[in-house]
Amino acid sequence: MRRIIIAPDSYKGTLSAIEACNIIEKAALESFPQLTVVKLPMSDGGEGFADSMYYSCGGEKVTVEVKDPLWRDIRASYVILQDGTAVIEMAAASGLTLLRKEERNPLETTSYGTGQLIAHALEKGCERIILGLGGSATNDGGIGMGAALGMRFLNGNEEVPLSGKGMEAIDTLDCSEIHPGLKKAQITIACDVTNPMYGENGAAYVFGPQKGADQDEVKRLDFGLRNFAKVIDRSIDFKVEDIPGSGAAGGMAGFLLAFANAKLRPGLDIVLEAMQFEKHLKDCDLVITGEGRTDRQSAMGKVISGIGSRTKKYGIPLVVLSGTLEEGSEMLYEAGVTAMFSACRNLTDQEELLKNAETNLYNAAKNLFRLLKYTK
Repeated sequence: MRRIIIAPDSYKGTLSAIEACNIIEKAALESFPQLTVVKLPMSDGGEGFADSMYYSCGGEKVTVEVKDPLWRDIRASYVILQDGTAVIEMAAASGLTLLRKEERNPLETTSYGTGQLIAHALEKGCERIILGLGGSATNDGGIGMGAALGMRFLNGNEEVPLSGKGMEAIDTLDCSEIHPGLKKAQITIACDVTNPMYGENGAAYVFGPQKGADQDEVKRLDFGLRNFAKVIDRSIDFKVEDIPGSGAAGGMAGFLLAFANAKLRPGLDIVLEAMQFEKHLKDCDLVITGEGRTDRQSAMGKVISGIGSRTKKYGIPLVVLSGTLEEGSEMLYEAGVTAMFSACRNLTDQEELLKNAETNLYNAAKNLFRLLKYTK
């Protein structure tokens, strides 16, 4: 074995994709010191998206003071790639992980900080922006973001709250001061969901509970999204609710489709294309990927299945090293996966899993490479 690719997703809540790459590489080189290792940290548009693009494509990190989902001052970063494209991860400024569990309430949270990042990139002259929407804490239809970009959302002559609860009161939009760069920029939304803006499969009902909303709050958020969609249609003759994926990130995708002529693309496709993944497969003997938990969802267009379709095309074996293997993970064998291994040796509580994630992944990788070494 001469050349391998290590291309994991993040192990949610424990290891970043880059950390996982380094752990697996260490185990590989212990058994194969002369091995050429290509590390390609993956993301489908969620956690670690900007870092994945930065690591693979180069560029610069830009750090800005912005508002978090509850209007507190924080510092958040985005990436400007070597070709001038800005890569912004919504989770950096408006992410669920920025809030304690008891703070999570999408009626109160705002996407304003993400709008500040976009505005900063536009001010720096970025004409292409890729926005990863995963991991958001918000369900505000993007009105917080829009306000940071110069829009006003009114009830009569009064501005509404720039959070989830504000959408139900909007009756007028004022776009007169919207950032001029927004219409000129090419904005691509890295998005893997097809949920509509509202309804039983929409942003509030599907994702609201994950962000802290109870049943009554979900109904109120959905009502707000319906109202906002009607106001958009009345104002600019754009039926956002008809577009699959408009409900991503609490309706933020719908906002960008309506007001920035944004395009939706699967996040993994963006990452694989940017890092020229298929080019790296040339003369490769093995690909290793993984994630925190592998289950039936992993076969539905996520990182592992996306990599599997490409390794299958070139006849290259693909091994999965994940934290746990759950029911339905066996579906991945049809998606190009050769073998799967769980890094967790026994059932332990969540705290133990988090604490031992690095050791568990290293041991699983070490055993894999020892097996490969002695079964030439």
